[in-house]
Amino acid sequence: MPYAPPSFEAKICAPEALAERLAAVARPLVFTNGCFDILHRGHATYLAQARALGNSLLVAVNSDASVRRLGKGDDRPLNPLEDRLAVLAALECVTLVTWFDEDTPLARILDSRPDVLVKGGDWPVERIVGSAEVLGWGGAVHSIPFRHQRSTTELIGRIRTQR
Repeated sequence: MPYAPPSFEAKICAPEALAERLAAVARPLVFTNGCFDILHRGHATYLAQARALGNSLLVAVNSDASVRRLGKGDDRPLNPLEDRLAVLAALECVTLVTWFDEDTPLARILDSRPDVLVKGGDWPVERIVGSAEVLGWGGAVHSIPFRHQRSTTELIGRIRTQR
């Protein structure tokens, strides 16, 4: 029997197809971004809270090279981009998932023109990349406080110390 990709993988959208795919999603559109290397409860809660701010949620994921440039460690990301995209796409709250290779998601923000821009509580609104642009076209920017103090870096550290 030939392999048929799971239906959730249809949520994965190449950057060059983003405009066409976004034309079909309900507004207001919420945008967030991150590495999402090992998905944990903090991520799941944060993404559900982000989605609740609009009718659709677009998640832009750092490419493998972009993650390495963030200085999270020579062995990061642990999961390759295609796996991180698929896991995020499987979440009910996520409408579309795309990626970016640059150091910031500004190009995807400009491409998608979200109504709402969101980052986690460790980002003050004024430091969120794209906040000036989104506010400039009448959108909103939110820094969502953490409900569950979780960290992929700390999780990896715990795993390594238990060897």
